[in-house]
Amino acid sequence: MVKSLAFAALLSMPIAAFAQGQAGQTVTKESEATETATITAIDPATRSITLRTEKGDEDTFTAGPAVTRFDQLKVGDRITARYIEAVVFQVRKPGVASGASGTTVAAGRLKEVPGGAIGAQQTMTVTVKAVDVKVPSITVTTPDGRTLTRKIGDAKNLEGVNPGDRIEITYSQALVVSAEAAK
Repeated sequence: MVKSLAFAALLSMPIAAFAQGQAGQTVTKESEATETATITAIDPATRSITLRTEKGDEDTFTAGPAVTRFDQLKVGDRITARYIEAVVFQVRKPGVASGASGTTVAAGRLKEVPGGAIGAQQTMTVTVKAVDVKVPSITVTTPDGRTLTRKIGDAKNLEGVNPGDRIEITYSQALVVSAEAAK
């Protein structure tokens, strides 16, 4: 499930984001979001937790069996969730080896406070099929044979990128959730 969602996100992103750098350089696009909410209600029987954000939005979540420190959570505790994602694009000229394609998933628990983390990273290499500096756009072929065309923001970013070049794309995402006791 994580693999299919992440690859769908990867393939729906503008492939052209790599073009912000010169051919052969690595370009990274990163984003991060953090949200903190306060526990306003806990129902141990259903393992539900109601959270209120700093903006006043409220939502109720059910903690599954993987949340082993559920009994340590109290009304008034603050929950912080931090989501990070990054996409790295590397143009590879013909004859230059690419890294291995694949997916890696890792998860773990925090030791000091209730919480945990999960992360996933996928790498794939696409082959440049065509470059159109007039549009500007780039057309690539994925490892499974699909052809994708994406617009580029600035034609000068396509300089040095040619049919036959490969673009190695690494998409990483992580979620860290932690609880802080009420003061």
